[in-house]
Amino acid sequence: MTSMLLTTMRTCSVGPSLAMRFGARSLSTTAQLQAQAQTKSKKTLARPGVKNIVLVEGVRTPFLLSGTTYADLMPHDLARAALQGLLNKTSVPKDAVDYIIYGTVIQEVKTSNVAREAALGAGFSDKIPAHTVTMACISSNQAMTSAVGLIAAGQCDAVVAGGVEFMSDVPIRHSRKMRKTMLSLNKAKTLGQRLSLIGSIRMAHLAPELPAVAEFSTAETMGHSADRLAAAFGVSRLEQDDFALRSHSLAKKAQESGLLEDVMSFKVPGRDIVSKDNGIRPSSMEQMAKLKPAFIKPHGTVTAANSSFLTDGASAVLIMSEEKALAMGYKPKAYLRDFVYVSQDPKDQLLLGPTYATPKVLERAGLTLNDIDVFEFHEAFAGQIMANLKAMDSDWFGQTYLGRQSKVGTPPMEKFNLWGGSLSLGHPFGATGCRLVTTVAHRLKKEGGQYGLVAACAAGGQGHAMVIEAYPQ
Repeated sequence: MTSMLLTTMRTCSVGPSLAMRFGARSLSTTAQLQAQAQTKSKKTLARPGVKNIVLVEGVRTPFLLSGTTYADLMPHDLARAALQGLLNKTSVPKDAVDYIIYGTVIQEVKTSNVAREAALGAGFSDKIPAHTVTMACISSNQAMTSAVGLIAAGQCDAVVAGGVEFMSDVPIRHSRKMRKTMLSLNKAKTLGQRLSLIGSIRMAHLAPELPAVAEFSTAETMGHSADRLAAAFGVSRLEQDDFALRSHSLAKKAQESGLLEDVMSFKVPGRDIVSKDNGIRPSSMEQMAKLKPAFIKPHGTVTAANSSFLTDGASAVLIMSEEKALAMGYKPKAYLRDFVYVSQDPKDQLLLGPTYATPKVLERAGLTLNDIDVFEFHEAFAGQIMANLKAMDSDWFGQTYLGRQSKVGTPPMEKFNLWGGSLSLGHPFGATGCRLVTTVAHRLKKEGGQYGLVAACAAGGQGHAMVIEAYPQ
């Protein structure tokens, strides 16, 4: 497929520069958008006989570069902090929640069910069940939709969902031969057996197995896949750097304007209080151009500046049936409506989840791209985002791979990731989904929109999309 895309998709360019194509509109301030926006009068997506499920509140710890202020913590510490932040913000009674679900990717073996450990640490009742899910970068998306399923099925009325990732300390294993020897030593009954096993150890056995953000099925790192995808869709280095600069610039404006209201302050034990993301660093096109390719050398286009960075952080959301939320005196932020999960070839289409998921979720909801007021797409790499935009803008791709008569269409950039994204805010793998959904809810309120769309790619060639509807003000 890659060779076909290389020859065919060159004509589907998004343009030489986002800034050139969209001009100042792509950097419009929220104040300007509010002045222009009018409350929509579109139909609601409520259906007779179908329970309305709402997002009551969402919070997250500041997302920090791995190896910085959170470096001495453990994953459940961050998850516990997010849960405590949610409790503080909502004042929900600790025994009023029916279930807790957390997403994570790289598990700490000591706290493999991090949802349970964090819930107990946060002071939730020990009678509340909790489990942990993993689905790569859409793990907290899965946590949220699992919560929606429990409520829709009548099993629960109130569920806390969230996600956590802690890249400052990831498990590093001994080699398999060394692990087998150590397990055998543990079972050895005589001194002779122990000495024999110790004598079998060779220097090569001591080499550690280092973790990597790579596909097990293809052995290819995600950065390498992003570089190939960008090449296949003709995404230039200039376009990628331009998009990354846009993300950092918008995030900086949102942070300084106090728009990132889901971020809670967190007193790190033995350290300072942290109250904002620390990866937002607007640079310049000239400085970004000096960086060397990070994965495919020397001719790759993916660099440290146009990729999301290794991040520590946690998020949490309170999801309820609308009836329960109103009975408890809450004013919900948004309705959680239709959602889909998709999956495709993890070799050539690893990061195209948004392109596959977007038309499917719009069809389920009975909406078109033009009905969407707020778009929040996960930014794994600038090249990945741009490749998805080009795929969505291609009749050929729509006909060949999506079974459509024409293209999906491209989200307008004046509605797209206006408060920054994963490239600038950070991407704790398991926690990003909740950030996306909470951001959509907040943006809908600020901008006077009615419908928002979240979309994300994930390892394994999987993807997710969800439609969110603003709650009546």
